[in-house]
Amino acid sequence: MTQTKVTSNLITSVDASKLTGTLPAISGASLTGLPSDITKSSSEPTGTTNPSGGVGTVWLRTTTGEMYCCTDATTNANVWTNIGDGSGIQPFLPTTATGGTITTSGSYRYHTFTASGTFAVSAVGQVIDYMVVAGGGGGGAGYYAGGGGAGGYRAIASFSPSITSYTVTIGGGGAGATSNHQNGTVGQDSVFGSTTSSGGGYGSGYSSGNGGGSGGSGGGGAGVSGSAGASGAGNAGSHSPVEGYAGGSGGNAFSAGGGGGASGVGANGTSGATVGGSGGHGLQWLDGTIYAGGGGGGSYSGFTGGRSTGGDGGGGQGGDYTAATQAATGGTVNTGGGGGGNGTSSGNGGAGGSGVVIVRYEFQ
Repeated sequence: MTQTKVTSNLITSVDASKLTGTLPAISGASLTGLPSDITKSSSEPTGTTNPSGGVGTVWLRTTTGEMYCCTDATTNANVWTNIGDGSGIQPFLPTTATGGTITTSGSYRYHTFTASGTFAVSAVGQVIDYMVVAGGGGGGAGYYAGGGGAGGYRAIASFSPSITSYTVTIGGGGAGATSNHQNGTVGQDSVFGSTTSSGGGYGSGYSSGNGGGSGGSGGGGAGVSGSAGASGAGNAGSHSPVEGYAGGSGGNAFSAGGGGGASGVGANGTSGATVGGSGGHGLQWLDGTIYAGGGGGGSYSGFTGGRSTGGDGGGGQGGDYTAATQAATGGTVNTGGGGGGNGTSSGNGGAGGSGVVIVRYEFQ
């Protein structure tokens, strides 16, 4: 029997017209040599998707067919550019951070600090907005004492954070005066990273020529016979835009000046008037709340039955000489409101409200 060895009649190609009917499925389980820098996933990559292949790594999203390429490989802050639709649009990259009391509203996350702490960023995506409010100044004591100035108010928009920890310091409110003719106390500064807001100026105590203290917003001057107390200056940090406004000056008698606020000056005491000047108004931040209102000045309101009001944003109400139950009130805590000025020789000035720091950013 003769055997023939075939060496050159192997079929190396098949005409497509010969392939008819249903072909059997071919498993790709044993395929090798596929590109190792393409990742398949049903979700899109984020800033914290750290590719082992670094820049140039390709990501295929199986649910949409989109493809992304890593164009900046920085741990927990990677940039993935959409190359699947030719538009070059990056997927949404959230910022990730801890610190303070965390709440959400719509697509925004808020970190509220009512006590000193740390804002720690672990991944960078979206910019942040933040507000820094210092402690308000304390109101003065004695007849017709000045209201305390609001703590400085500073709002920073669209800040690009780094992967680091930012120190947060919350300033306390200044103490209200506790003895006749005594000035209140200046509020303490609040800090977020490199941004500082100045504490509110003190309200002046009853004494001829005694003026309010300067600060983030200035304190009000006392209302006295003779040379009335001058207003305290605001914007102690010389910032632009200003962090606060001046207090009001005292009247010649019966009527003290209100403390300045974040959006306006404190009202002056008026000669012969019986109600002290109201506190300057504060400003509304992105969370919808008004902060940093000045404290009202002390009053002699026996003929009218009224007394001064604190500015919107936590300012305390001024005290009334003729109504012992209408004592000066303190600024609201964690608003930076100034304390109200006292109206009698025996009562105390209102304490300033403590400060606050709030950070917000889009998270979805």
